[in-house]
Amino acid sequence: MLSRTADNLYWLSRYMERADFLARIIDAAQRLATLPTAYGGTGSEWESTLNAAGALDGYREHIGAVNETSAIYYLAFDPQNSSSICNCLEFARTNARAVRTALTIEMWQSINTAWLEMKRFQTIFGKPGTIDRLELSRFLDFVRKASLDFDGSAHRTMLRNDAHWFSRLGLYMERADTTARILDVKYNVLLPATEQVGGSLDYFQWTAILRAVSALTAYNWVYKSSIKPWFVADLLILRPEMPRSLRSCYDDIVRLLDNIGRAYGKQGRAQAMARETLHKLETGDMKQVFGMGLHEFLTDFIEGNDGLGAAIGAQYLVHDDEALFQGQMQSQG
Repeated sequence: MLSRTADNLYWLSRYMERADFLARIIDAAQRLATLPTAYGGTGSEWESTLNAAGALDGYREHIGAVNETSAIYYLAFDPQNSSSICNCLEFARTNARAVRTALTIEMWQSINTAWLEMKRFQTIFGKPGTIDRLELSRFLDFVRKASLDFDGSAHRTMLRNDAHWFSRLGLYMERADTTARILDVKYNVLLPATEQVGGSLDYFQWTAILRAVSALTAYNWVYKSSIKPWFVADLLILRPEMPRSLRSCYDDIVRLLDNIGRAYGKQGRAQAMARETLHKLETGDMKQVFGMGLHEFLTDFIEGNDGLGAAIGAQYLVHDDEALFQGQMQSQG
């Protein structure tokens, strides 16, 4: 496979996964912002959300003071934000068009239909202003459904070859990054210094985070307990059966990189780095994680995941495109 084709497939899936993530954290922030003041209403929800998306610095540079309406517009629709939902869908379709013959009919239809529907929503939210909550809810539902449709069509219709492997590799690399970011921001930013860990605000915030990553039901099944931060961290970091956990993502990343290495007859730095991270997740436990410090653990993980992305780019993808996206990642924080 040409490195340009592999690059397009890889970033197509990353952009679709990122759009889904942004829709989820916007929905979570709205839930937190509408809590009664006895449980929430701290005013930090949208700043935390921008930080989780890696967009806080860019927002402050282009807009300034954080408020709900501007934050939603910047994360979802603003053309100045290279990682807004609309830009993610636009970039995803651009990558899909470049490799149209490497996609199945169902994959192309799912992303092209999503792009056309996005254009309709852009006419509704064409400029900053009052956000229509009903239309916003429909938009966020549409984004999540578009991501699920694309993910499902890829899983059910793609031949299990290098095109499939690079596409899924992009998805799991992005998913690992976003899971770590949302968990890190919750632990360090969202809870006010005056609020007790385990208090009512902490409970509702953790519940919103679990909902944001579709893990609330899974949490109840696994732990059969009230919401506890260390159990949430365990679920989203170390549990291999949780699809969005760091461990689950790296199980798939290692498997996909090994498939690619065997198919091309050569393995390299990317495979070694992925196996090293997976080994840490397989042999670690929450005592070690919290002993190191959850923030420090997640920061180290995010940096390592970015390093793996750079290694994958150097080993397999088009180098100028990789450098471009790494620049975007750095601009996100």
